[in-house]
Amino acid sequence: MISNILFAVLLVGSMSFFIWNILKIRSNIRLGRDLDRSDRKSERLKTMLLVALGQKKMFTRPIPALLHLMIYSAFILTQIELIEIFVDGLSGSHRIFRPDLGGLYTFIISFIEILSVLAFIATLIFLSRRNLIKVPRLNMKEMKGWPKMDGNMILFMELILIIFILTMNGADEAMHLQEYGSSYGFTISSLIGPIFEGMDLSTLHTLERVGWWGHIIMVFTFINYLPYSKHLHIFLAFPNTYYSNLEKKGRFTNMESVTTEVKLMMDPEADPYAAPQEGVTEPQRFGAKDVTDLTWKNLMDSYSCTECGRCTSSCPANVTGKLLSPRKIMMDTRDRLVEVGENKRKHGADHDDGKSLLGDYIKEEELWACTSCNACVQECPVNIDPLAIIIDLRRYLVMEESKIPTELAGMLTNIENNGAPWQFSPADRLNWANEEG
Repeated sequence: MISNILFAVLLVGSMSFFIWNILKIRSNIRLGRDLDRSDRKSERLKTMLLVALGQKKMFTRPIPALLHLMIYSAFILTQIELIEIFVDGLSGSHRIFRPDLGGLYTFIISFIEILSVLAFIATLIFLSRRNLIKVPRLNMKEMKGWPKMDGNMILFMELILIIFILTMNGADEAMHLQEYGSSYGFTISSLIGPIFEGMDLSTLHTLERVGWWGHIIMVFTFINYLPYSKHLHIFLAFPNTYYSNLEKKGRFTNMESVTTEVKLMMDPEADPYAAPQEGVTEPQRFGAKDVTDLTWKNLMDSYSCTECGRCTSSCPANVTGKLLSPRKIMMDTRDRLVEVGENKRKHGADHDDGKSLLGDYIKEEELWACTSCNACVQECPVNIDPLAIIIDLRRYLVMEESKIPTELAGMLTNIENNGAPWQFSPADRLNWANEEG
């Protein structure tokens, strides 16, 4: 009874803390501007199933994709065993589903054990890639300090969790063999059985309970660590891919208010003194200076970032040594959003800490290094769009602060005067065709 009560308290406390953190994240995301992504539902569902569930974009790099698939599959299917552990923990039963499922139960647990071993191997390889081989994209300067520690911590937690699972099943297998003269027949537990030979029932029971409680405590720890970790993408990958931008990658968004104003200027019959059209409001800001100027989808992107670095390793600007790192753009956006959200909860909705995403987190040099090629968008395994944030920050610099690199200023002047980036009259544009030779 004490064990059941303790489990219930841990379950309620853990889930309550998790929900509290998720609600904070939700409120942070809702700080963003409105954006309608309710269209093309069937296409969105297909995108989510292929990209989030099917891991489609991961397989552009097969080796890490296969390793990730091992961990991902183990994580998904282990939830089946977790259901039984929850029922056992609340009711005081032991393997409550085994009598009814029989051989199917043995198959399921054996399959979970095999996946757990594969996940254990994949986790060791991921740790070595980060810390021994030091894959470049996992060791860039934005990954120093907490990001590196976060990645290692979650991997170590996975190793400990798997050890507890195998300890629980192995000791239980040996205990059942001693008591009833037959084993459960779990594949991996049967192979590691010699480790538990010679132990008495009391020791085996203690080991089984250590594995059981260690497993569930690690699960509770893991789920409450997620809101503070990049591994929140485990949950957010699904809504984030569902609400993906389904337009062609070369298509940029226009500000509705600016578009309306330009159309009025181009219309010779328009009345310049007419009242604004109904439903059209003047924007508070052109582009984005802080996270509250971005859309809720931009902010969801920042929370969904896996920090894998595929975007940055594919960025031509970064490859040539420029300051831009699309991964850092997303990490900076998330860090600033957390800061703004906490300030608003602590000091009120109108609190201004005098800081902003642009300037305090992201420098102008980073933004102007971007070539708008969309490589980062194409590479992201969960359809994050760093370019959308970059464009909005640049839009603020140009339209609000009139800041633009000298090279671009000359080009834009030529476009305005000549209809082309070149500094000669449109009438002379075809002169090259008249040249001899």
